[in-house]
Amino acid sequence: MLPLISLRGITKVYDIGKDQQVRALNGIDVLIEKNEYISIMGPSGSGKSTLMNIIGCLDTPTDGTYEFEGEMVHDMDDNQLASIRNRKIGFVFQTFNLLPRASALRNVELPLIYAGISSEDRKDRAEQALEMVGLADRMDHKPNELSGGECQRVAIARALVTHPSIILADEPTGNLDSKTGEEIMRIFDSMKNEGNTIILVTHERYIAEHANRSIHILDGQISDDIRKF
Repeated sequence: MLPLISLRGITKVYDIGKDQQVRALNGIDVLIEKNEYISIMGPSGSGKSTLMNIIGCLDTPTDGTYEFEGEMVHDMDDNQLASIRNRKIGFVFQTFNLLPRASALRNVELPLIYAGISSEDRKDRAEQALEMVGLADRMDHKPNELSGGECQRVAIARALVTHPSIILADEPTGNLDSKTGEEIMRIFDSMKNEGNTIILVTHERYIAEHANRSIHILDGQISDDIRKF
């Protein structure tokens, strides 16, 4: 069986001025299987954010191959990358990225609007996603009427609503206190148990310990790739 994601020889070089370059990634090889729960860790400047952006189709590699469910991502143009993001990737960000004047339900519906889903189906799927994260009674509330933990639950529901191939979470507890952060991580744990593939970018070791596999990035290369059994 082919892996869900295959990264081979991935490099990323940024031009920062005349005759100056920064090599953010330097030959990354990673295979990710369906239903894995992975943490990506590394110090500031290690390349972990660049790797996340490439996996999430927010950026393209300078060299190397990226295959996602049989699709050759590294050769795609911006429109094709946008299609992959919409169809196959659910994003959860540290800053929630919710529309401030829209209800929780409307925020969760948003990816389905872009996907061309009918209004009735959108509402049903958004309601189900919010129920999954324990917000059945908060659907009509706007972000300023919700706690930080509740806003992140809305963001998780929004990531789940398209039934993506992977959930990509970038420091999802970074704006939360430790107790609320653990509550959010329990949601990720249950999502993994339901068959979701989760890739979690974090600098917090106690958050990374929830994952079954930890990939450590240092100076643009993988320094460790540890699986728990």
